[in-house]
Amino acid sequence: MSGPRVNSFFLGNSSGVNFSLVLSSMDEETGKLQLANCSGSKRADDWNLNVTPGMDASKVTISLTRNLQLCLPNATDCCAAPLCVVETLQVLACRGSVMLARLLIQAEIYANSSFTGNVSENATIIPNQVFQPLGSCPCNLTAGACDIRCCCDLECTPDLKQLFNGSCFTGVFGGDVNPPFDQLCSSQSMEYIPDWFPFLCVQSSLNNTPFLGYFYDGSTSTHSVAPFKIPLQTSPGKLFTGYRQGDPIMTEENEYFTIPQQSMAGQCVGNAPVAYLQNFDVKCFTNLASYKEGLPHDVRINSGAGDFIRQNVMYKTITDVGKFITESESLHTAEVLCQNVTFAEDYTFIWKDNNIEQLNVTVFLGSLCHGEVLTQRFTVKFLCLKSTNAGELFVNPGYQVGQPVRAANMNASDTFGSLNIWQPAGRGLCTSATYTPVLFGLDSLSGCILEVGINEDCSFLRGNVTEKLNSLIQATHIGKRDNSNYTDLNDWVEIIRLDPFNSDTNVSTGNLKGICPDIPANLNIRIIFADVGAVQGIPLRQILAVQISYSTVIWQFQCGLICDNSSISFLPITASVQFIKVPAQPPIPMTRFQINYTEFDCNRNDVCWQQLFYPLTRFYTGEPYSQCLAKGLSLAFLVLLAAIMSSPWFSKVWNSSLV
Repeated sequence: MSGPRVNSFFLGNSSGVNFSLVLSSMDEETGKLQLANCSGSKRADDWNLNVTPGMDASKVTISLTRNLQLCLPNATDCCAAPLCVVETLQVLACRGSVMLARLLIQAEIYANSSFTGNVSENATIIPNQVFQPLGSCPCNLTAGACDIRCCCDLECTPDLKQLFNGSCFTGVFGGDVNPPFDQLCSSQSMEYIPDWFPFLCVQSSLNNTPFLGYFYDGSTSTHSVAPFKIPLQTSPGKLFTGYRQGDPIMTEENEYFTIPQQSMAGQCVGNAPVAYLQNFDVKCFTNLASYKEGLPHDVRINSGAGDFIRQNVMYKTITDVGKFITESESLHTAEVLCQNVTFAEDYTFIWKDNNIEQLNVTVFLGSLCHGEVLTQRFTVKFLCLKSTNAGELFVNPGYQVGQPVRAANMNASDTFGSLNIWQPAGRGLCTSATYTPVLFGLDSLSGCILEVGINEDCSFLRGNVTEKLNSLIQATHIGKRDNSNYTDLNDWVEIIRLDPFNSDTNVSTGNLKGICPDIPANLNIRIIFADVGAVQGIPLRQILAVQISYSTVIWQFQCGLICDNSSISFLPITASVQFIKVPAQPPIPMTRFQINYTEFDCNRNDVCWQQLFYPLTRFYTGEPYSQCLAKGLSLAFLVLLAAIMSSPWFSKVWNSSLV
């Protein structure tokens, strides 16, 4: 370690384990470290040991308590030399007198250096970024050393530059921060130079490059807004004019209304804001040691119109805890500590237009004991209130992001179907994996591991893998909308299946032992949808088509230390879901004129005759409109004067006036 603090982890159950810290010394005769016993404490000289217990791992922190400043004259409790601490530590984990684990730490810590002298007047002058690029050598990444292939690095000596002189970095990264631009008369970078280029090119120095115009000299302001808060409005009136889809819901204290949700990494975040009109259903794992209460239910939320509404809370007790609590550790009954905690929370937001009319909350309580793992469930659902009938609720008939995709099996008497992906647990084996529904608009990838023997028959393996993949799709049709009727076949789209290879097709049977080709190990689900309308400003999303295909791999048995007939290898199989958005109406095809005469297309050419008078329009903001109009009128006058003077009758009038 090189700092005053270091962290490590003790894997396993830390119940009954004593941690101690020992300052070790080296035996002068043998040159080896002296062995420590389990009789130490959590403090050794200037070192402290702190242990934070967890469910499956404990965090071990070793910290130094002494001062690391260099000594001033007549000062104590400081470092006399720059290399302040050179010590060897041992961290022991013991259960009784039996040592379970030992961690050896070599500490070399230098003193903190702080400048106390006079400040030099030779300050570094940073050029004005408006007129000169700030970084003249972008490839100079290492201070005080020569960067290889960076020929503009002033720290590279001529001898070093000879080693890579022929392979220097080019372009802006290599130091060419003012490259010649296409409008420069001396530039030859353009492959095709039009005939009128010499009349309109620019004669300018590279110091006046147009790339400097990208610099924006804007004003800055300090950011002092507290997290999960928004600044109060200073103008009179209501705080809100209504929510929009995706806006965070606010509380009476001008803070975010939060409910535990899953992050992108799959972990639960306890203070995640709730977004307006976005449903979700999440599961979070916790135990009694790490359990935390959420936001109090007496918090009032902003309705969106400036007033505040209370939560209608209903409490229920869970009697069957088997669906929420996994297998617990074997503990004696007298030592078990239990506590009444929240097992699940169900939030129902009733909204109308852009405001929240009502919030109903159902809280499910149960008893959680020490050593048990609780699967908490939090659901949020938004229901729309019709303006014509205040007692009738309806939801947007289209899909919303995060809603389960509806499936049906039209070939069975019970038409209810399912479209799932795997949710692995434990070792990730397919035998212990559970299912989770496919959520609309969320691309996902899941999988599990299948155990395969070395003597596995290839045809049997293909059939077994295909059966595992097909178990995810217990449906023949997918609902176009979230409210598709099971009795109306027009509300559903049939699943297009591209079946994998089977024994009836030209598939290699695989004569080599431990090698099977054409194994359909990957299931690909592609769902095509479109926005076909809107309901009260909320997009109406509808599924147009669903396709299922398989990707094959060549499976080969992987031997470990020994390889016999009883050896087991692993075959990972995966399922991916991809949502593809297409326009509700096909785009207007290009005309033959647009295809053939591309020189009139402003998007594919530098010259656009359609925008000849663009500086005279209101869209041009490079100069004040009055100046553009005056210049345009002057130019029009000169063109008109030139046209008059070039006419034959003008020359006759001019000659007659001179006679």
